[in-house]
Amino acid sequence: MSSSRTHFAPVVTRAAEAETTSDPSSEMSLLADSGTTGGLLTSYRSTFAEGAVGAPAHFHTRAAEMFFVIDGSLRVLLDETITVLSAGDFLLVPPHTPHAFAAAPGCTADVLFTFTPGMARFDYLRLLGRVMRGEADFEEIKASSERYDNHYVDSPVWNAALTTG
Repeated sequence: MSSSRTHFAPVVTRAAEAETTSDPSSEMSLLADSGTTGGLLTSYRSTFAEGAVGAPAHFHTRAAEMFFVIDGSLRVLLDETITVLSAGDFLLVPPHTPHAFAAAPGCTADVLFTFTPGMARFDYLRLLGRVMRGEADFEEIKASSERYDNHYVDSPVWNAALTTG
């Protein structure tokens, strides 16, 4: 029997063994990158402190991004609309859709993120942690847009939401 499916071993990442990267307002647990999933997906979990900003407005050209809120509330920009996701809510952001996210005002958030198809994104998340800790310059992130499929855009709607709470 022939199969065109890529073969890879099942992936189990124990919470206690997951690599983590953190900054003063969030912690990311790196769960599965494309290299271990046969390119099917990349997944990580982020916990955000109250008031933490997760990502500025951006879009991806090659991947859909899925959000599942485990606990708390997450404020999300989708194109030019802002919505709040609460525990148990799921969101799928298709490619080319500008989006941004942050802990909702007065809330923390615990969120599972999954990208499909997978890309080697863990180095981006490590870089992001270094930038947030002041160990690297944001210009390094801007220079990596194509490599990690993160294309930043200006969003007056998101900027206004962040300044008005």
